[in-house]
Amino acid sequence: MLGVTLRHYLDFKNVLENYKVSDRAKSALEGLKVVLLLAPTSTGRNTIIQDLLQSGKYYYLVSDTTRKPRVNDGVPEVNGREYWFRTEEEFLEDLKKGEYLEAELIHDQQVSGISIRELEKARQENKVAITDIDIEGVHNVLRTKEDAIVVMLLPPSFEEWMRRISSRGKMQDEELKRRLQTAKRIFEDGLKQDYYHFVIAGDIKQSALTIDAITEGKLNPQEGQTHGIIERLQYDLDQKLEAMRTI
Repeated sequence: MLGVTLRHYLDFKNVLENYKVSDRAKSALEGLKVVLLLAPTSTGRNTIIQDLLQSGKYYYLVSDTTRKPRVNDGVPEVNGREYWFRTEEEFLEDLKKGEYLEAELIHDQQVSGISIRELEKARQENKVAITDIDIEGVHNVLRTKEDAIVVMLLPPSFEEWMRRISSRGKMQDEELKRRLQTAKRIFEDGLKQDYYHFVIAGDIKQSALTIDAITEGKLNPQEGQTHGIIERLQYDLDQKLEAMRTI
């Protein structure tokens, strides 16, 4: 348990190992359209979500977390915008009641998850619920909400992807390696599972329109191209990681 900072770590671990959502949670999900957006680093996911939100059709599910607010690029995080910042005791109490769509331990240092409160807000506003999510979160949600729409964003090419990463400023080699290893897992899952809808994240506006079309059950014009792109991204990514393996 080296590096564990959660005071109630064992309690969280025990509850999550046998977690079941409450009847209230299941009721909040009935008839609610849920869109999960998974993407490797620097693909433009947050910008695309913001574009979708401007239409007034979508409700962004703000996750709960036990970690403290941070300052990102000089801008402090705000409660209810990036996350709902909750105490361990508050989070654990709701978790024991089954009032999360999904929740997970992250690096054994914090717990984050989608509260039923957010789903109920989306229902009350009669909107499509959308959120960014990682692989474990996708798997967790689908156990309860089998008809959730899962969209994976893909960079148009490996070269463009690397350009976008570098344009975000200098990143420590270890951090870059960690993000690329996460991307490798995302691509592998994309080729293995059959529930993903793939969108090539080139133009922001067009990507948002494509996701909206998928949400409405329309044909995704990019669907036939995407497996080949993932395979090429995987190949180039493996070469990059091999070159970084001594880091």
